[in-house]
Amino acid sequence: MDAIEAAKKPFLLTRSLSYHHTFHRRARDSSIPFWKTLADDNPNVSNSNLGVVIYTTSLRSIRRTHADCCAVRAIFRGLRVAVDERDVSIHAAFRHELQTMVGSKSRPVGLPQVFVRGKHIGGAEEVRQLHEAGEMGRLVEGVLGQDPAFVCGGCGGVRFVPCGNCRGSRKVFVEEEGRMRRCEDCNENGLVRCASCFSFSFN
Repeated sequence: MDAIEAAKKPFLLTRSLSYHHTFHRRARDSSIPFWKTLADDNPNVSNSNLGVVIYTTSLRSIRRTHADCCAVRAIFRGLRVAVDERDVSIHAAFRHELQTMVGSKSRPVGLPQVFVRGKHIGGAEEVRQLHEAGEMGRLVEGVLGQDPAFVCGGCGGVRFVPCGNCRGSRKVFVEEEGRMRRCEDCNENGLVRCASCFSFSFN
């Protein structure tokens, strides 16, 4: 009997982890679905953004985190909406940006993290629950659509391309100084954003 009852209990995914999971939402009435409080859950985030932004990582060192990122990506692909995916492993500034958004500058934040129209939705568990309840479709109504089969011809979906100034070496020769200097156009990996992919921003 115990085994049968246990099998009937709904399976809930544990929250996705990256590095160490230290981010927590503020306490709320557990009898109220969390999506009912999204409107006032993140007062520090602007609501002016009209798109979907997902902070992810392409690193596979933590399998659960990578699987959660893939699952969330698949949900929005199924909803046929355009997503601004920000890979913190490719661009360190995205990690700092995310920590600022959730008010956790000194602590690591679990991945993935999703924002819709500037509102912080949460991680893989919250997105899954919203999707199963039919609420995610409502939240993304009016968001820019995109064919799920679309792949950017400029970057192949990576959203970054090698810097054209230093060719990805991160160094440029300054004739006036007669020496090499750090390229100011690219990030720590010698990459620049693909102009075709970054069509919306929080700023």
